[in-house]
Amino acid sequence: MSSDSNKLLKDQRSCYGAVRHPGAITSMEVTGYQRVQWRVILCHILTVLSVGILWLIFHWKPVLEVLAKCHPCHLSQSDWVIIKDSFNQQFVARVWTEEVEDDCFPHPTESSEDDKQINLAIGVLEDDWKDTIQLQKQEEKNVIRYYTFEGSRYIWIENRLSFCSLSVLEEALTCGDIHRLQRGLSRHHQNAKRRVYGPNVIDVPVKSYFALLIEEVLNPFYIFQIFSIILWITETYYYYAGCILFISIVSIGISLYQTHKQSVTLRNMVKLTVNVQVRRDTGEEEMVNSQDLVPGDCIVIPDDGIQVPCDVALLTGECMVNESMLTGESVPVMKTPLPDQDANYSHEEHKRHTLFCGTQVVQSKNYTMDQQVVAVVVRTGFCTAKGELISSILYPKPLGFKFYKDAVKFIIFLAILALIGDIYSIVILERQKVSVGRVLMRVLDLITIIIPPALPAAMTVGTIYAQNRLKKYGIFCISPPRINICGKLKLICFDKTGTLTEEGLDIWGVVPMVGETFEPIVHDPRHLVGSPMLHALATCHSVTLLSNHLIGDPLDLKMIESTGWILNDEMTESDSVSSFGMKVLAVMKPPLLEEQSYGSKQEESLGILRRFPFDSSLQRMSVITKKPGNLPVEAYMKGAPEMVASFCRKETVPADFSEMLKHYARDGYRVLGLAYKTLSKDIAFEAVHKLKRNCVESEMTFLGFLIMRNILKPETRPVIDSLNRANFRTVMVTGDNMLTALNVARNCGMVGLKDRVIFANASPPSRDKPACVKFLPSDQAPGQQNGTEQPGNHSLEQSYYHFALNGMSFAVVYDYFPDLLQKILLRGTVYARMAPNQKTQLVESLQKLEYSVGMCGDGANDCGALKTADAGISLSEAEASVASPFTSKIDNIECVPMVIREGRASLITSFGVFKYMAMYSMIQFVSVLIMYSIDSNLGDWQYLFFDLVITTTVAILMGRTGPAKELVLQRPVGSLINVSILGSLLLQTLLVILIQVLTYTVTTTQSWFVPVNTSSSNSKLPNYENTALFCVSGFQYLILATVLSKGQPFRKPLYSNVLFLVALILLYALMIFLTLYPLQFIRQILQLMLISDVNFKLLLLGFAALHFFTSLLFETAIDSGFLNLCLRPLCKKKQSKKLYKRLEKELCRNSAWPPLNEIIYAESGSIIHFE
Repeated sequence: MSSDSNKLLKDQRSCYGAVRHPGAITSMEVTGYQRVQWRVILCHILTVLSVGILWLIFHWKPVLEVLAKCHPCHLSQSDWVIIKDSFNQQFVARVWTEEVEDDCFPHPTESSEDDKQINLAIGVLEDDWKDTIQLQKQEEKNVIRYYTFEGSRYIWIENRLSFCSLSVLEEALTCGDIHRLQRGLSRHHQNAKRRVYGPNVIDVPVKSYFALLIEEVLNPFYIFQIFSIILWITETYYYYAGCILFISIVSIGISLYQTHKQSVTLRNMVKLTVNVQVRRDTGEEEMVNSQDLVPGDCIVIPDDGIQVPCDVALLTGECMVNESMLTGESVPVMKTPLPDQDANYSHEEHKRHTLFCGTQVVQSKNYTMDQQVVAVVVRTGFCTAKGELISSILYPKPLGFKFYKDAVKFIIFLAILALIGDIYSIVILERQKVSVGRVLMRVLDLITIIIPPALPAAMTVGTIYAQNRLKKYGIFCISPPRINICGKLKLICFDKTGTLTEEGLDIWGVVPMVGETFEPIVHDPRHLVGSPMLHALATCHSVTLLSNHLIGDPLDLKMIESTGWILNDEMTESDSVSSFGMKVLAVMKPPLLEEQSYGSKQEESLGILRRFPFDSSLQRMSVITKKPGNLPVEAYMKGAPEMVASFCRKETVPADFSEMLKHYARDGYRVLGLAYKTLSKDIAFEAVHKLKRNCVESEMTFLGFLIMRNILKPETRPVIDSLNRANFRTVMVTGDNMLTALNVARNCGMVGLKDRVIFANASPPSRDKPACVKFLPSDQAPGQQNGTEQPGNHSLEQSYYHFALNGMSFAVVYDYFPDLLQKILLRGTVYARMAPNQKTQLVESLQKLEYSVGMCGDGANDCGALKTADAGISLSEAEASVASPFTSKIDNIECVPMVIREGRASLITSFGVFKYMAMYSMIQFVSVLIMYSIDSNLGDWQYLFFDLVITTTVAILMGRTGPAKELVLQRPVGSLINVSILGSLLLQTLLVILIQVLTYTVTTTQSWFVPVNTSSSNSKLPNYENTALFCVSGFQYLILATVLSKGQPFRKPLYSNVLFLVALILLYALMIFLTLYPLQFIRQILQLMLISDVNFKLLLLGFAALHFFTSLLFETAIDSGFLNLCLRPLCKKKQSKKLYKRLEKELCRNSAWPPLNEIIYAESGSIIHFE
């Protein structure tokens, strides 16, 4: 099976008409359905008979409509498809047909033999084209069949018997095929291909206000509101119904405006339409709209740059590209031509040769005056890198957060409670001989009370406040629901360079080679006049000039600065030919003679002919240079020392290479290796650009080390210490050297000074032995100096230990030791020499252990990990980047505890508001049930007072309480279904019932009490029972708002929320006033009885005080764990649900693990003692 996540491959074992699509990232199952006319007609009839209810159900659940109106069929005959993704979500899509011409993809004229082997435009054999897409004959017309899902088009491919993403049509293209497309497509060919690929647009749907209104009104929440309003009107609650209707209209209006505005903003941000110059196969060039581009078009990149409208492979020249929109990395990246070779093109593998859609080319340079900078379109629309990112924003993966799932379960529980209340009401009202219509209205009324319609909105209040607070600190969030998830983070991964340490490194010096030995360190490279080492430092970079300013990687800028050499890339072709004998891309000039104060002077410049840019997966870069005159061409390489040494001749690498590298890396320096080689003297500029990288980067001569100081940011150590105190696991994931990373880990506090570090060294399988892993302690005891260990000394019983492993070892363990990987991940703290895809794999592996994982990096190489993590924080100057859910303008890791503290505060607020809204419903539910016992109810204005004046005010202001200043050891619960939450709700509900029943009972025993006339058919208001319950229940709303707004340990104290505190004081005062001395006009509006018994009024206040102190006592006891302590003897001790906790317990019990200095083979899993 292919791992391409965009293909739908045939699974012979799947059900009839279904195709399962497995992928590395997502998995989809597609099932075909065909319309049946009699079923469609029957559904229309049932829709009319059900007064539109069936249509409404189909609107909410389109899958049911397809199942009702269609029958399963083979995908090749389907009119509709049902798509089931890896999260078990189901979607429907209509299969469309489009007419195309029979000669849709003719061969270009004058095709070469190579061209005839492959359709260069689409990457499939020309003879197979009709078999591949199967141009089906329908009434003598050729049509293609496709459906659109999440913006991407999936086309029917007959020989695969499945719908496949359009990217499949290019998967067979080689780099050589793309180079042969330089001559361009014909207009006819382009138009024909556009029928298949569609327009080159990333279309963000913007619905009209009317369409949004219909969609909003048909939302289940508003359907429930409409039902409730109609019910309240029939019960003569005109004022209450009117107010709720007004609020609903305002809410819908605001929602429509915000939804439309967000859609327009995103569309304007995404929309990219420019005029581009396109080559035609006739040799002509014409300007076309970028929407008309198709894969295979050859476009010209202007000198002053362009915003790239699609993914294109660069074929000639060089481009400096700002990719901050995609990666959050503000430093421009140099792109070089795609190598002309037979290897399959991959936008990931060849990203240094690909200009991605949405990025900005700030400068392009051609190699010769008669040559343009050209690129070939490889992906368009939603298939582009930008399209995939926008698709992830428009169609985000569901958040597997238990809180949201439990909220739905709890609402279902409330609905069941409403059903029980309805049964009770029916029994009570039947005994009172109430009419059937009145009983029905009372029953329906209970449903509107027990299920609070404002619950979904109220639960987002805390998140909105947290998002606004983060924005003030310069932390922007494009996915607000993830703020709550931040409250549950347990493990944080950090990139090193630019995140934990300063971005700009200081050059400490160079360690040059003389003969086969290292010389002492030279702190000023300018002393090395005329040496290959100095030339390597001056030329081996990707720096360029833009408006007379050097732009490029900060490391390269520091390196050039240390040499004193000057970059000049504006030399004319004639001048460069006269000086160097050929065209050069840029010239590095030595400092002025008067500035060269070290011995001999250097006057010769160096011309840069070609660059192989740095690639984090290759861990190196190289350049080809030329000295003036008839001197040979030279190549210089810079990169990870181990990688550079592997490309050098063995005799040039000194014997003490590893020791010298360890010496500097152990002290925390960042070390790069340098090498060079001499190429042929008689080589032309064009031949230089045809050289393959692996030919240039071989048989080189090792030059020495470049040593840089890797300084910790001053904020790093305090932040890591605070995370350690709060029991967070901190992990470093870097592309740097292992010993350098380990030094930084110790200096920043990730690894304690007394903690042991064990290297997990793994080797891939070879011909004579399988893959193996060996655990080696970093600092061996005296008995281990010779590489052996004393018998029986295989465990680390007395100290905490950390695993450290590099990218190669991680890859081997990941592929061959899945069980061992879990144990290593539990204690893995330092991951060095990690490629970008390995960072993503690491985050995914940690999530499989059921860690909630955060990731903090500075964009670029961390993009995949940032998006995969539960909470990715990109340190970027961009206000909002699609690279991660959070973007921080704070250029250090202080943003991490801020986000966690806000996440915890938001989560606790969400729990508090949820509990309050549930208790608000319960208070009103109990009051109404008691009133039903005398066939009465709350008054119109009483509902308004409770719902708008008290509850709305409280629910809005509750969430304003900010986060605590410090992270604490304790973590907030993430589920509603747990002992503390349910216990709190149960005890508070029992207390509400007790106080209200007590109030009702005491009221009926008063000497002045006059019972309600149950034979009357009116509302029976005012009455004494209603007035007493109104006063007490009013206090209950406020008491629970106070008690459930707890502050510490995750939030500031209640009094810090000044607006909420003032609102509570005013509302308490108002309730005391209404209880003791209500004015006559207020009594008339609220339909309250005049009670002149002061002692009784004081008794009501006493009930409220009793409720307050008892409720506060309950919450304090639950928070202190008293409830868990009481229930512990009744409950069996269960294993933790978290996989990492269960594995941690197993490791703690196994004192013999890890086995040090022993080899574990993958084949049999046996352990063999290392001799």
